[in-house]
Amino acid sequence: MTLRLAALLLLIAAATPSRRYFRYDRAVLDSPPQAQQTCLTLDPATFTHTGRNLASLRLYNGESPIPYAINYAEPIQSYAKSITPLNLGLNGGTTTFDAAMPDGPYSSLDLAIDAKNFIATVRVTGSQTQSGPTTSLGAYTIFDFTRQNLGRSTVLHLPASDFRYLHFRIDGPIHPDQITGLNTGRLLASQPQYVTISVTNSAQQQNRDTLIKFTVPPDVPVDRILFAPGRQPVNFSRNVTVTVARTSPPSTDTEQPPPPITTSGDILRIHSTQNNRKIDEEHLAIDAPYQTFNSATKWTIAIHNLDDAPISIESVSLQMIARNLCFQAQPGASYNLYYGDAALNAPHYDYATLFTLDKNAAHASLGPEQPNPQYQPRPDTRPFTEKHPALLWIALIAAILLLGVIALRSSKQLKQS
Repeated sequence: MTLRLAALLLLIAAATPSRRYFRYDRAVLDSPPQAQQTCLTLDPATFTHTGRNLASLRLYNGESPIPYAINYAEPIQSYAKSITPLNLGLNGGTTTFDAAMPDGPYSSLDLAIDAKNFIATVRVTGSQTQSGPTTSLGAYTIFDFTRQNLGRSTVLHLPASDFRYLHFRIDGPIHPDQITGLNTGRLLASQPQYVTISVTNSAQQQNRDTLIKFTVPPDVPVDRILFAPGRQPVNFSRNVTVTVARTSPPSTDTEQPPPPITTSGDILRIHSTQNNRKIDEEHLAIDAPYQTFNSATKWTIAIHNLDDAPISIESVSLQMIARNLCFQAQPGASYNLYYGDAALNAPHYDYATLFTLDKNAAHASLGPEQPNPQYQPRPDTRPFTEKHPALLWIALIAAILLLGVIALRSSKQLKQS
């Protein structure tokens, strides 16, 4: 088994791309007439047939391979930077504090508040020095409706800012000793765009849970789950559990199936007025448990309603961050994507290593996937014994039998003598 695996690895390592060995072919449409960086968005079908990490994906201009880069915007990371409040105290009976912010742009902030069942308004100003002139950044409603089972929101969605200091004033029942910190995430240059992988409006009730199920093809990445609830109930807060399991059995009897991947999140919608404060808050997307499999996976999304009426569901979508294939287009050239050669590893191009996205890059599109008319299977270059392992066992058994016959005859001749 070890020798066979080594031979297979050697074959894969030595494989070089050739157009006739690709199973699939897609034309690149709308490429620009002039020399220009050009990008096109890959759809989920492309991932299904290219192997893990787009290993077999190649771009050609006629017979010539063209280097490319895969570009996509990462989602904003959860608030990774923790900041300690400065000058935390009461000012005229109102909780106030300052915060020294990290360098670079930032937007959403999350206040760490050790309190429940409250509603308050946070007014934020910014300045470049701690005691310098300030600029208003707005007023934001924060709340905790634990008693009403409507969740909690302490996130302040600021405009993109780079003030060195922020100043906070909280109008509401929040005491200084209940402010335990401030968290912020960096602002990306651009928000990621998403491509829908699959969408359904089919949901079933199981006990107190609403279940939505999907089957995702092999090697297709899923980055988030987007919910589109119906009108009722108007206000809700629900915990959601996502379970991902591989559908196909292991390839060998000794291989153990990977355990299901489970993650959880919360969805929330509140449109109401409380204590003369208008609240319009929606969080209807959760991050997916990122991992791809070389086989199809079954996704089970459970919305836990507990004792509340189930949420009406208009649709639930699995989405991936748009992956864009970018290359340097030449005037008058026509391009095709080829993929579906399992012997190939992912390419490594200088173009990708040195890649910088041009803000004026042209946008192309992909034609439909079709079988490559030139396709032919790769020749099997394994040794004869690797191609026909059964013959090796037959020869070995025959040799053992022959030796047994010879030994038996020799034994009889010895007895006769």
